[in-house]
Amino acid sequence: MTLLSGFRFLRPFAAATLVALVLAIPPGRAQTLSRLVSVEWLTEHLQDPQVLVLDVRSAIDGGGVAAYQKGHIPGAIHSDYDKAGWRVTRGGVPFMLPTLPELEKLIGELGIDENTHVVVVPAGVSYTDFGSAARTYWTLKVAGLTQVSILDGGYAAWVAAKNFVETGPSKPSPKIFTAVLDESLFVDAREVDAILRGRPATLVDARPATFFAGKEKAPAAKAYGHIPGAVSLDSASFYDAKTNRLKPQAELISIAFNAVPGGRVVTYCNTGHWAATDWFVLSELLGRRDVKLYYGSMVDWTSDPGRPLESSRTKWDDLKKTLGFGW
Repeated sequence: MTLLSGFRFLRPFAAATLVALVLAIPPGRAQTLSRLVSVEWLTEHLQDPQVLVLDVRSAIDGGGVAAYQKGHIPGAIHSDYDKAGWRVTRGGVPFMLPTLPELEKLIGELGIDENTHVVVVPAGVSYTDFGSAARTYWTLKVAGLTQVSILDGGYAAWVAAKNFVETGPSKPSPKIFTAVLDESLFVDAREVDAILRGRPATLVDARPATFFAGKEKAPAAKAYGHIPGAVSLDSASFYDAKTNRLKPQAELISIAFNAVPGGRVVTYCNTGHWAATDWFVLSELLGRRDVKLYYGSMVDWTSDPGRPLESSRTKWDDLKKTLGFGW
C-alpha cells in the first residue's frame, strides 16, 4: 500500500495517527528522497557528468535570462519556463503540453538524453515559482525521463548557502533525445468528461479558493467556477512562504489526508501550473498511485462553452466587475 492509497480504509483514524504511522516507516522507502534534492546533495554531485542542472527562471518569478546571466549554479543550463516551449498553444488553447516532436527538440537541445539526471531549479521565491519547477519536472517525466529532481529551495537556497555562482549565458551541448510519452501521468478533456459521467476519480482543484468559488478567473479562461464535483486543495497550502520550500513531510501528509480521498486522482488548475505542485506532492513525495494531471485545466475546459461548471458567483460579483471593483 502506498502512503495515501488507503485513505478510505483509514478515514476513521485521525490524521495525526496516519502521520505517526507513516513516519515510522524506515527512511529508504519508496523513492521519495531523490525527487526533491538538497543543496548539499547537488554540491556533492555537481561534477557528475550525468547530472544536468536546469535553471527555469522566468518572468513568473521576476527573473528570466537576465537574472540567470547575473548569477546561476555553476554549469546550469537556462530554459525560460515561460518562453522556451514547456507549454504551447494547440488548437487555439494556450499552455498545453507540447507534441512529441516538440518535446524531443526542446529537451535534446538542452543537452538532455535518456540517461541524464535532470535537477530542475526554480528561483525559490514563491509557491507559484515552485509550480514552474513542478510543471517542468512533470513534462520531463511525461517525455519518458526517469531521473528527474527539483532542487529544494531553488536558486535562493543555493545562494543562501554561500555557494559559488557563475555568470554569463548558457552553453548547452545538444543531444539526441527520443521521447516516449508516459500517458499514465496525464488526462485530457475527454477523460475529465468521462469522470463526470461516472468513471471513478477525484478531481482536485489546485487554485486559490477565490478561483474555485468563481470569484476570480484566469485571463485565458472563458468562464468562472470549477469542474463539477471537484475538491479544493490550493497548491499554496503545501508551501512554506517563510522558508520558500515545501512544508515538512508530516504536514504534507496531513494536508493531503484531510483534503483528498483515496483512489484515482486528477489535479487541475487554470493552466496545469499550480496543479503540477499538487501532482508532485501527491505522486512523487507521498507515493500515491494513479495521480494524473489535466494539463489543459480550466483554460482548456472552458474553451468549450458546452462543458459544465459549478460556481458561487453572483450577479453582485458581475456588477462589481463591471464597475471596476472586482474580477
